[in-house]
Amino acid sequence: MQPIVQIRQTSALIGLDTTAGSFSITQPKAEQQITTTQGEWSIHQTAPELTIDQSQARAAYTGGTYREMSQRIYSGIEQLWLEGIAKRMEQGERMANFHKPGNSIAEVYGEDWRPVSYPEIRGEASYDNVDIHIETFPVSMEYQPAEVSVQIEARRPEINYTPATLDIYLRQKSSLSIIPPEIDIQI
Repeated sequence: MQPIVQIRQTSALIGLDTTAGSFSITQPKAEQQITTTQGEWSIHQTAPELTIDQSQARAAYTGGTYREMSQRIYSGIEQLWLEGIAKRMEQGERMANFHKPGNSIAEVYGEDWRPVSYPEIRGEASYDNVDIHIETFPVSMEYQPAEVSVQIEARRPEINYTPATLDIYLRQKSSLSIIPPEIDIQI
């Protein structure tokens, strides 16, 4: 038998251990404050003014004031006086023409039996004797619009990153073993 040399070899083994990386993102809620000021209307209106003038109606009912009645009497008497003068002039002309028929003294003065009326102390009666006047004023309006105030305080996102890990190690060393044959020393 021949001697045999034995060679034993083991391969190297490499070990890998990994952990995955991770992201953690959180963001706190934003804080917001909303403040509203209400709108406001301011409306002002002056009451209308009503003026009623009944002086012409009173003058038609009772004659009005003492001054108005006196003025009507004096102007009426003046008119009656002028009419009286005109009537006397006409009667005088008729008397001057006494030779014409119908112009005798009895006929001229016989027709003058009606009494002379006193001047009217009251004003003229009419459906339009009362004056009504209404004065209106415009409405003044002011509007103060509503205001909204929004304040927002944003929060930044919080990002945490855990990196992946990689562990590389030698699980088994490579080896080479040479085993010589047994030598018989007995010779």
